Amino acid sequence: MKLALRDVAIGYDRDKPIQKFVNFSVESGEVCCVLGPNGCGKTTLIKTILGLAPLISGRITADGDDVTKWDAMRLSDTMAYVAQKHEQPFPFQVKDVVMFGRINKVRSLGGQPSREDYNIVENVMQEMDVYHLRDKPYMDISGGELQMVMFARALAQEPMMMILDEPTASLDYGNAVRVIEKVRSLAQMGLAVMMITHNPDHAFMTGANVALFMRHEIMKFGSAFNAITRENIQEAYGTKVKIVEFTHENQEIMRMCAPEFGGNE
Repeated sequence: MKLALRDVAIGYDRDKPIQKFVNFSVESGEVCCVLGPNGCGKTTLIKTILGLAPLISGRITADGDDVTKWDAMRLSDTMAYVAQKHEQPFPFQVKDVVMFGRINKVRSLGGQPSREDYNIVENVMQEMDVYHLRDKPYMDISGGELQMVMFARALAQEPMMMILDEPTASLDYGNAVRVIEKVRSLAQMGLAVMMITHNPDHAFMTGANVALFMRHEIMKFGSAFNAITRENIQEAYGTKVKIVEFTHENQEIMRMCAPEFGGNE
């Protein structure tokens, strides 16, 4: 699958779009990190792709097909969305929460999950390392565990693409690292992954392409190594950084951003 945005303008006022000339794509097996300062339209972009906000202009296509013409069922069959915040109003068991991801597959009115549905739910819980939590009320699990449950619920949809809105928000460092490891594994499973994040290092960690929304210029798109530069970060966020490069024991070259304190706008 290839999701492509061409000359897209997003926002809620046609005369004052939040972003214009948005051009990037993400394909199966790839991660695309969407970066940019607060208020630049990252969440509005997700809403536009999912049909929850109007497309002001441009085209959004999946394998050449106009996504804005899809109904909710087709969108759900193709894309799974994991929100930044999760409401927990009822003490459903974890296995039931994950089963919610199969709702669109149980198409007949009043239909019941099949043995295949139960098998898929068990498999994705194991894939996301939450199988041991299956009988626990999901109101009683930790934030990191809850995020993995939401990943499992999204995987239960059997989508071709995962859209993640700040999946590490409010998580401690250990859980945030585990979430990023799972994002890497989702791409290795063959999914297209689009992830909104406030941390440029996440793009380096996941080997992602980057759609970087700027403050005063047209957005940048490219590999993390090419898009996340000292100049681009300063333009996007108004802060100076150094890009630090190092080599892991497995010989993988990594980069990280180190802030230059006292050098910010």
